[in-house]
Amino acid sequence: MDKVLLREQIARECARIMVQECIDDYHSAKQKATARLGLPFKHLPNNSEIEQALQEYQRLFHADTQAVRLHKQRNTALSAMQLLQMFQPRLVGKLVSGTSHEYSSVTLHVFAEPSEEIGHFLMDQHMPYELSDTYYANRTMSYPCYRFMAGEDEIKLTVFPLDKLRQAPPDPVSGKPMRRLNTSEVRTLLDA
Repeated sequence: MDKVLLREQIARECARIMVQECIDDYHSAKQKATARLGLPFKHLPNNSEIEQALQEYQRLFHADTQAVRLHKQRNTALSAMQLLQMFQPRLVGKLVSGTSHEYSSVTLHVFAEPSEEIGHFLMDQHMPYELSDTYYANRTMSYPCYRFMAGEDEIKLTVFPLDKLRQAPPDPVSGKPMRRLNTSEVRTLLDA
């Protein structure tokens, strides 16, 4: 089979797996796709190709629900951003690209020094949370991550030092700096 066609087939299977099994990790999706297709783990599509296949899959099979879900999750993001305004929140990830699914987290980058300020703020708001780490750039950069629930949606706050406001980590899809939306940009997205 032609390498280009093979990459397209794997990308489409990755997209199907990511939507149906609510997987956000591209590497895991590639592993599952090649195993299910009985193909070797080579000639793999890059994350951008999978993202394109994911958008196409959602457009074809979830056109009736995707826009409603996306709007609801973005509204949740805006509410969280308004609550966290003192930490200059920025929306990132699948809610920005439009490829979120029903179990996607609302992912925000917030800025505080020390990072524990976020935990103190959440405690003051009587919001129970879990603390872990988020990794970027092939697991070489680690940042504290606070997770809590807002209704049915999980909010994931990755805490960066103040001087990283203008230095976004690399996007797992493109490798370029992540696209970060501020509150007014999220409002514009919701109005569109």
